[in-house]
Amino acid sequence: MTYMRPFLLSACTLLAVLPSSVDARPLRNGGKLLLTNGITSLEGASGGGLTPWAVIAGNATSDGIGLSAHGTLVEVKDYDYQSAGVAVGIRDRIELSYTHQDFNTNEIGAALGLGKDYAFSQDVFGAKVRVAGDLVYDQLPAIALGVQYKKNNQGATVRAIGAQDDEGVDYYASVSKLFLSRSILLSGTARLTKANQMGLLGFGGGKNDDYTIQFEGSAAWQLSRHVAVGGEYRRKPDNLNIAREDDWFDAFVAVAVARNVTATIAYADLGSIATVKNQRGVFLQLQTAF
Repeated sequence: MTYMRPFLLSACTLLAVLPSSVDARPLRNGGKLLLTNGITSLEGASGGGLTPWAVIAGNATSDGIGLSAHGTLVEVKDYDYQSAGVAVGIRDRIELSYTHQDFNTNEIGAALGLGKDYAFSQDVFGAKVRVAGDLVYDQLPAIALGVQYKKNNQGATVRAIGAQDDEGVDYYASVSKLFLSRSILLSGTARLTKANQMGLLGFGGGKNDDYTIQFEGSAAWQLSRHVAVGGEYRRKPDNLNIAREDDWFDAFVAVAVARNVTATIAYADLGSIATVKNQRGVFLQLQTAF
């Protein structure tokens, strides 16, 4: 795996920024404020549904180890998407995640010559570290660096449609802050990527095979301790000759059903996907965190 080496090196670099003093601290299951660990993004990092935030998975604070698991369903006009995964948060500083993604072309698969219900799938391994600040308790916003190694499982197909590779690595930096007195969260992410539709259609293409910087943002308003509403925007690269790739938008409601369970519903506008325009629909997610 050509791209696995930079992913491992990047993960090791992220781990290296931890101060040595944390090793002497006891482990216990702490407790964050409700909803401040976010939900799970489509690629498995904690934050919003479309983009990561500078938060760490799980409910544990700096004295503990947290865990989260999620299942996500996206139903748009002509396609459907499912993902499931887990993430571990270590002392509210490091996050390690894994997510498996499936993208079903349904009837469009036959029109594209792939066959009805042809499905693309991908595995995403992620690492993130909060390098400075805090989402709630520090004047400095939380700042995190992350890396995601993505392996598409339909290599021959994505190359046939014009992608240059079936595996790749995304690098990102996120800045997030909850203004507690106003119950408003703002987050921004810069992503260095070559991925087509997150990598589900491969990496690079005839239009461009170089890394580009894409910007992503989230805004949320916490209506109560248990309910938050907001929206997200994610810029996308446009690498493939066969199909234009549009930016993504969503508007969401996240509900802390219980201390350890968050349910999210969103209206998602994913634009044009694999030559088919106006892909709009619903995003549903159930997450449990400890």
